[in-house]
Amino acid sequence: MGNIIAKDNWKETDLNVDSLWIIGERDKSGKHANVYHGNFVPQIPNQLIRRYTQEGDTVMELFSGGGTTLFECEALRRDYIGFDINRQIMEYVAQKMAGCNTIRYTNCECDVTDKQLFTEQVEEICRERGIEKVDFLIAHPPYLDIVKFTQDKRDLSQISCLDKFLEKFLAAMDNGLAYLRKGKYFAVVGGDVYKQGEVVPLAFNMMNVIKQNFNVKMKGIIIKNIEGNKGKLGVQDIWKYRALQSDYFLFKHEYIFVFKKMN
Repeated sequence: MGNIIAKDNWKETDLNVDSLWIIGERDKSGKHANVYHGNFVPQIPNQLIRRYTQEGDTVMELFSGGGTTLFECEALRRDYIGFDINRQIMEYVAQKMAGCNTIRYTNCECDVTDKQLFTEQVEEICRERGIEKVDFLIAHPPYLDIVKFTQDKRDLSQISCLDKFLEKFLAAMDNGLAYLRKGKYFAVVGGDVYKQGEVVPLAFNMMNVIKQNFNVKMKGIIIKNIEGNKGKLGVQDIWKYRALQSDYFLFKHEYIFVFKKMN
């Protein structure tokens, strides 16, 4: 089960149980800052962590990026294990977390598709903490090579071929899910992209990879609006003009897929 909501206050909870999440403005409280193109809004991990974990649980994140989930874990008193290949952004996150002693957290520089390296790092962290597996997993991978976050050829944001991307995504999820407890939940956040003049439903391709390769139950397909995208801030009119002059639509949504691991 997810987090337990007391019978006498379930009506007052702000946990969103709808499949459409309209978020008006990015949460910029605490350590949150929209400084990294790949950041999702803090409300996403906040809702998921509070729904599916309890205080003291451990959250694992693949593609940890600018620290959004880690900052939420700190605020919600959840321990954290994160992985990213971008050393520069990880140094930024480390600076933001300096002095934190309220949770146990580790943010590792790692190619999450490298099974040997990933396993060695996770095993060491778990051994140090006295745990075997984690209680929740979240992944927000790059959207193919739409934004190249590093120049590292191992980085998924360097991959333009859909099949190759999905192969690497599968490897990353296989590595991560090996350390998620049976019966626990995980979420994948993704969107669609334009390639060669047409829409590529990247998110649903990722969803299908998971359903076809893991023993899971799908618990939710959430559609979330996109507002305040860093790449479009201040230039919305230009994008509207381009869309009108062409034949495409502007992406204003992302997907959050929620699964339950069955074995």
